[in-house]
Amino acid sequence: MHHFEYRDGKLFAEEANVTDLAEKFGTPLYVYSAATFRRHFKAFDSAFSGLDHLTCYSVKANSNLSVLKMLAEEGAGMDIVSGGELYRALKAGVAPEKIVYSGVGKRPSEIKEALTAGILMFNVESVAELRRINEVAKEMGVVARVSFRINPDVDPQTHPYISTGMKKNKFGLDIDSSLEAYKLAAELENVEPIGMDCHIGSQLTSIDPFLEALEKLLNFYQKLKGLGIEIKYLDLGGGLGIPYDEEEPPHPTEFGKALMDKLADVPLTVILEPGRVIAGNAGIMITEVVYTKSNPSKNFLIVDAAMNDLIRPSLYSSYHRIDEVEQRGRDNQEYDVVGPICESTDFLARDRELPGIEEGELLAVFSAGAYGFTMASNYNSRPRACELIVDGDKVIVARKRESYEDLIEKEL
Repeated sequence: MHHFEYRDGKLFAEEANVTDLAEKFGTPLYVYSAATFRRHFKAFDSAFSGLDHLTCYSVKANSNLSVLKMLAEEGAGMDIVSGGELYRALKAGVAPEKIVYSGVGKRPSEIKEALTAGILMFNVESVAELRRINEVAKEMGVVARVSFRINPDVDPQTHPYISTGMKKNKFGLDIDSSLEAYKLAAELENVEPIGMDCHIGSQLTSIDPFLEALEKLLNFYQKLKGLGIEIKYLDLGGGLGIPYDEEEPPHPTEFGKALMDKLADVPLTVILEPGRVIAGNAGIMITEVVYTKSNPSKNFLIVDAAMNDLIRPSLYSSYHRIDEVEQRGRDNQEYDVVGPICESTDFLARDRELPGIEEGELLAVFSAGAYGFTMASNYNSRPRACELIVDGDKVIVARKRESYEDLIEKEL
C-alpha cells in the first residue's frame, strides 16, 4: 500500500499535486511519501510483536537523512554497511545500541568509529575480519560484540545479483567454518560472540527460503550451546520483496507468524533488517519527456532521467511501473523509455505499453523509493536529482538538486 493516487486524472503524493512539484522543483525528481514510510515500518514491526525483536532498517535501501530521522522516530534501529552509513545513522539520532554493522570489507578506521560509538554488534563475515576487530578493540582497550554471518547455502529464488546466501557468494562463512570461527572468538580477549546472523538475498517472494535457512541456524545454535557459547541475538537479515509488477510477496504478518511458530521456545532476541519492503513503494521518480522518436521498428520516449538517476532497469533488467502524471485517455502504444546517457543500456523500460505520450509531458516511475537515489551517480557529469518528502500537505526538500558547481567542487 502507498499514498500515491490519481484524483481526476492527476497524480497526487499524499496532498501534493505531483505536476506542481515538478514545475517548482524540476525533473528528474524523487518524491517520497512520509505516510507510506511510517505505515510500512509499523506494519512490518508489528508483525513480529509476539517475539522479542529489534527492527533495524537497512540504510542502503534509502539513506536520506530525513528518511532515517523519520524511521528513528518510529523506533527503528539501523543495519549499516559502511562508516558513512554509521555517520548518517548517528546524525539521524539513532541510538548506537540499535545499530548492527554488516559488510565484508570493514576497514580499521570504520571498526574504530563503530566501537567508539558503541554499536550493538558487528556482523562478521570472515576470520580475517574477526582478527582485525579484535586487534582494533585491543588497541582501544574495549571488547567488541560480534555475530557471525552464516552462509546457509540456501537458494533465495531471486535475481543472481541480489542472491547472497549460497556457497558461490562472497558473503559470510559456511556452517563448518562458522563453528571454528565461534571457537576462535570465544578464545580472543577483545571480542565477545553474542549473536548469529544470516542474510540470504533480496526481493524474496516466498518465506520458504527464510524458513529453510532458519532451520539450519537453529541446528547450529544447538551446536554452539554444546560448546558452551551462549548467544543472545538471532539476526535473520532482510530481503522480503515488494510488488514491482505482478509479484505476490508474502505479507510481513505471514513471515511473523512463521517465525513465532519456530522460535516460541528459543531464548533469543530476533533482529530483522528490512529495507526494500519499507522504502520501495514509498517513493516515485518523476521525469519529463524531452523528445519522442520513431524508427521502423521502435517508438522511443527520450526522458530527462537516466541510468545515473535510477540504475535498476539497466543493472538488473528490473521492472518499474511507469505511468502518466496526468492521464489523458489516449490509445496505447509500445515504447522504449530511454535516457540521454551515451550507453545502450540507458533505459527505464523496453517494449512498454503506455498511452500516447507527447514531448513535455511528465511520467512517474513507481516503486523507486529503495535502491533508487542511493545508487545514483554523476555519470556523464549529470547532477543528481532533488529529493522531496511529502508529509500530508507539507513538502520537505530532503536533498537539494546538485548544481554544476557541486560536480567540480572537490576537483578545484
